[in-house]
Amino acid sequence: MDATIPQQEIDPGLLAVLDAVSDPEIPVLSIVQMGVIRRAVSTGGNRVEVDITPTYSGCPAMDVIADDVRAALARAGFEAQVRLVLAPAWTTNWITPQGRAALEAYGIAPPLEASADKAALLGESKVVKCPRCGSTRTTLVSRFGSTACKALFKCDDCLEPFDYFKCLK
Repeated sequence: MDATIPQQEIDPGLLAVLDAVSDPEIPVLSIVQMGVIRRAVSTGGNRVEVDITPTYSGCPAMDVIADDVRAALARAGFEAQVRLVLAPAWTTNWITPQGRAALEAYGIAPPLEASADKAALLGESKVVKCPRCGSTRTTLVSRFGSTACKALFKCDDCLEPFDYFKCLK
């Protein structure tokens, strides 16, 4: 893992609660797996502080995520202060291995490393693996998929379209 990427700081007693909060745009991923939770610590009694980082600065889901975090922690008996933290900027490197596997199982190809991602999005190489059949014989259809952070590909073997989660560094 890149040393410049901050590690998540999550109190063990809060992890299960936060790991049950789904990403609103990709419901098979938790916000912990997505790397959105940067810090979640007890500040005494039933009070906790939670820092969240958006996947991009204009992410419309952040208010929903903050509300979902507060509600999940309230159900568990905690009072949460949720803070939006913009720096350092989120990167796809923060998606956990479990999150990458969940993306693929859901039908979204997980992000590649930056150089492979660039080649794939320029149509210079066939390295994006189809999440349905596993083939790398895939073709870029559009650099923009269902959201700005995804591109649309088509598998040349099973002929199914699928989203590819772009690499964001």
